[in-house]
Amino acid sequence: MQDNRIAKQQHTMAERTHDADAETSDGQAGNGAAEFAGQPMQGTRIDMGRPARITRSDTVYQGAIFSVEDRTVSVSSRGGERLDIRRQVVLHAPSVVMLVHDLQRDLYLAEREYRAGSNIFAYGIPAGLMNEDEDPERAALRELREETGVEADAADLQIDRVGDFYSSEGMTDELVHVMVLHLKAWRATSRHFDEDEYVESAWVSWSELTILPIASSNSVIAIQHETLRRVRARTC
Repeated sequence: MQDNRIAKQQHTMAERTHDADAETSDGQAGNGAAEFAGQPMQGTRIDMGRPARITRSDTVYQGAIFSVEDRTVSVSSRGGERLDIRRQVVLHAPSVVMLVHDLQRDLYLAEREYRAGSNIFAYGIPAGLMNEDEDPERAALRELREETGVEADAADLQIDRVGDFYSSEGMTDELVHVMVLHLKAWRATSRHFDEDEYVESAWVSWSELTILPIASSNSVIAIQHETLRRVRARTC
């Protein structure tokens, strides 16, 4: 399961990042139209109204989950001169992060697993990689089922889409879709882990969730979003 998924993701990422001539995105061009309300304190010689273009991209590392590209990117100066900058970029499949709320019991799903980046057994909430043909909501329900054994039908839940966020846009293209799943009903099913994946999960109260030492930024975003919803619900 993991091998097939990664193969598809790497193929998609390779197509996306190696087509240098097509690397001018609408999003980049749109960002150029947005100006600071006031004059910047410190300007730059770069014309940020013109999109950057990847002119060279070499794979320097290929791993099981991500790859690393060494890139040369061409940007424009205000005088029209093309300037090259060099960056290393981690290519990573998009992912989902979801705070899961059992409405009947007012409980939330918390997890604990080993995280290589921090080298600790970290607390968090359900998350996972998206398959090539999945939309974020379908990926969230699949990951929830595989990782925690909690299965819910679309008719039995409400999804609050918190937003889409880059994990660290200075070094990776990973886009994370953050949401809160409010389950009206669910059923237990078997979990399906990758060979070297070990995850503990438990239903906890809101007060228990908020004191867990959760440090992952996207998990914190989801919890803060739910904090605001709960405050609004109490004041209405």
